[in-house]
Amino acid sequence: MITDVCTVVVRWTRGSPARILALRDELTSRDFDDPGAWWPELPDVIGGRDRTAGGTWCATRIATGVTALVLNRPQKREADLGAASRGVLPLLGAVHEENWPGHVRLDGMASFLLVLAGPERLVTWDFDGAELATTEHPEGTWVVTSGGPEDRKADRFSAAFSETDYPDGWRRLVSKEPPRDDPGALVVRHEEDGLVYATVFGELIEAARGRLQLEYSRRPWAAESWQALPLD
Repeated sequence: MITDVCTVVVRWTRGSPARILALRDELTSRDFDDPGAWWPELPDVIGGRDRTAGGTWCATRIATGVTALVLNRPQKREADLGAASRGVLPLLGAVHEENWPGHVRLDGMASFLLVLAGPERLVTWDFDGAELATTEHPEGTWVVTSGGPEDRKADRFSAAFSETDYPDGWRRLVSKEPPRDDPGALVVRHEEDGLVYATVFGELIEAARGRLQLEYSRRPWAAESWQALPLD
């Protein structure tokens, strides 16, 4: 499993802070660090750090208020030997924004969806293992997933997230049900062959130029578990 986010909700209005919910589904045995400034060469980039590959699933650049998030996609599940890890993509997106494709070789990479959300735009790039497709999204509230059976989440929850206040209402939606063995659930838990794949992390992000408010939880279905990230 490559580090990724499996459900992203974005509320975007031009000129306003982007408001984001990111739920990360991953093997519970894969270690990671809570959000922080983990990359010395990128001092104003905040994100959780995957300890296996060193990348991230979600990164925000404070100076610009731009957040980039990566989701695995089903078309090409395994990368070719020597290909870049998908965990580098949020870092490249947060720093280079729409110019990120010029800073990585896509040849051989596993498929992905990269989300770029900021005060001025919401855009996604869908890579199927061969071609990269770009979509500019209009203002509104959007739910995107890892694809396949998980696309049921968008059908089930888009209206609820659109009609509910941020962040309290979004937090309530996530905590409405405990983790379930259902790819259409917001928070999941699946056991197979001694391995557990589950929702291991949640983030609520409000980002504008020069300002970041971030809450996170390793048990996002438990409303009392969320905590704010202190920023100097």
